[in-house]
Amino acid sequence: MCVEHSGGILPDSAIRALFDASALTADRPLDADQIQPASLDLRLGETAYRVRASFMPGRGCKVTDKLDQLKLHEIDLRRGAVLETGCVYIVPLLEALALPDGIAASANPKSSTGRLDIFTRVMTDHGIEFDKIPAGYHGPLYLEVSPRTFPIVVRAGSRLSQVRFRSAATILGAAALGELHAAETLVAGDDPIITDAGIAVSVDLTGDENGLVGYRGKHHTAVVDVDKRGAHDVLDFWEPLHVRDRKELILDPDEFYILVSREAVHVPPFYAAEMTPFDPLVGEFRVHYAGFFDPGFGHTAAGGSGSRAVLEVRSHEVPFVLEDGQTVGRLVYERMEKRPDALYGVDLKSNYQAQGLKLSKHFR
Repeated sequence: MCVEHSGGILPDSAIRALFDASALTADRPLDADQIQPASLDLRLGETAYRVRASFMPGRGCKVTDKLDQLKLHEIDLRRGAVLETGCVYIVPLLEALALPDGIAASANPKSSTGRLDIFTRVMTDHGIEFDKIPAGYHGPLYLEVSPRTFPIVVRAGSRLSQVRFRSAATILGAAALGELHAAETLVAGDDPIITDAGIAVSVDLTGDENGLVGYRGKHHTAVVDVDKRGAHDVLDFWEPLHVRDRKELILDPDEFYILVSREAVHVPPFYAAEMTPFDPLVGEFRVHYAGFFDPGFGHTAAGGSGSRAVLEVRSHEVPFVLEDGQTVGRLVYERMEKRPDALYGVDLKSNYQAQGLKLSKHFR
């Protein structure tokens, strides 16, 4: 379906144009790979504020007003600093916005951030929702950061979150999604369940040739440096999980798991996707972090067969039996305003193209 759409997710060329028009500004030059096919990575500024609790600014209130009330101390990030588990930090970002009236935005943790169980949410002045930036917003951006499993090392310029820009809401309903799936095979596997809420994604608990189905995060580990690739040994941070006689996994309350989807996912060049949690009423678990899937994910560079979606799963108050093939999330597809100049995994070196069960890039 190689047609341009009237409105939708802005591609990389349009994001660059926002910088050229000063609708996007930054305190330092952009990193070479900061603009992605359908999103912009956001960078931490030089100071983190440890706060007593998370908060919502609310109408008529700036983030700095709440920081004055709730901050415990300031942390200099210029040379790097440790952010501890169980603590909440607010970090002003290097990027700021002066969006035109017709452009809105939404944010999400980067893939590697989610796989490290780092809880992040973007905040704006006068904001009434996390991760949602209204059309026409002028002002700074802030990131709430709370490491859940591992303490982390971050520094000014570290990239934990990403933002997408929209010139129109163009989410595909069930009929359009079914047509696109018939033409492009969005999810390779059994006949998928397609509704207006998206296309269902299930968990794979059959295991690889060694019976490995996933990983569970360990407690009381060393720190993870978010800017270093392949710097940490897997077994120092993760417990491998193997299937036994039955293809199921009992999720312990408040433990963090890395699992993988049963289906292979494909995002065609003129579309972008996002993983959303499945209805929490169906079980005491959730896919912990929603995630962006860029145009080109699982496209022709992967042989046309798609790439598995890595799932960050957490149970709630009670243990829960997760079974092979159980639905755990939904993929929502949106139209791009036009085709990106560079596609994920095809034109860019991408960490998770053609992936199966895979931890974040920080582990060797």
